[in-house]
Amino acid sequence: MDREEVTEFLGQVPLLQCLPGSSIRRIAEAVQVKRYEPGDYVAREGEPVDGLYIILDGQAEVSASTNAEEANRPDYVLNKYDYFGYGTNSSDHQVNVVALSKLTCFILPNQYGYLLQPKTIWNAEETPEHSLLEQILHLEPLEVDIFRGFTLPEAPTFRQVFGGQLIGQALAAASKTVDCLKMVHSLHAIFLVAGDNNLPIIYQVHRARDGSSFATRKVEAKQKGLVIFTLIASFQKEEVGFEHQAAIMPDVPPPEQLLNLEEIRERRLTDPRFPTQYRNSAAKKKFTPWPIEMRFCEDSASQHKPSLNYWFRARGKLSDDQALHRCVVAYASDLLFSGVSLNPHREKGSGFTSL
Repeated sequence: MDREEVTEFLGQVPLLQCLPGSSIRRIAEAVQVKRYEPGDYVAREGEPVDGLYIILDGQAEVSASTNAEEANRPDYVLNKYDYFGYGTNSSDHQVNVVALSKLTCFILPNQYGYLLQPKTIWNAEETPEHSLLEQILHLEPLEVDIFRGFTLPEAPTFRQVFGGQLIGQALAAASKTVDCLKMVHSLHAIFLVAGDNNLPIIYQVHRARDGSSFATRKVEAKQKGLVIFTLIASFQKEEVGFEHQAAIMPDVPPPEQLLNLEEIRERRLTDPRFPTQYRNSAAKKKFTPWPIEMRFCEDSASQHKPSLNYWFRARGKLSDDQALHRCVVAYASDLLFSGVSLNPHREKGSGFTSL
């Protein structure tokens, strides 16, 4: 197997899927391959644990301990993607593992165990400062396919959980259950109930399909046991295919020549063309900058068409993880898209409701 094939295989091991893509690539460089014949002992009870074993091919049996207290423990079979030797509270094997067939294992030696304990799901290194948006999109893995997210006090808040946060965090959860070579290429989101900013959000991922090129995930976001949001996402391995749409860059000013929202706000607070009462009222309101910086190419107030040109980017530095960058775009998708799409209807007196 070449390095990319090893990386793809490791990315399908549930234990490793919550790791940053950079960690999985480094593990792919560090693992050793070992082969066993039927009946060979892969691990013996009482012998030192020398690393994490991941089954690449074949089957192995975990035999019950000879300890009298463990005599009733049933034997069970390990298959492809199963692993052992990690998470034990002892430095010695507690069971026997015997090859049932020709068996091939990847072994990650103990000295690389730190790769299994990254600082966040996006970054393996201790960095002095993470982008606020990266912190918002960080999830705490609870179990395989179950994650917990939070609404951070530093983040902009509404009466309910911001929709972009639900989309971004749900996509983050889904991304951490597929191999790191598959990237999201489409998603569909449904907002069911308004979320509570003061409660954690539990994300349950359902593995709808895993194929060689595609993977599909359904994510349910829950608070107090109630589903408040669902997302279905499709992931695809990068492959050469048909191109049927030519992207044409619109003729707009570069972002360096445009003001961001904070600069526009400061100008309005001192612009004598705005009523004094308006400026005083706006100055007293608490203003929390968005973790997304936006620079508008045109005045949206004068537009009545369902389109708007603007530049945007995450504030601060993001970790070098392509899945994270896609989650950032998912987060930003709920900032302006729905409002711009309503532009043609604003003069018709229609009422709108938002979750």
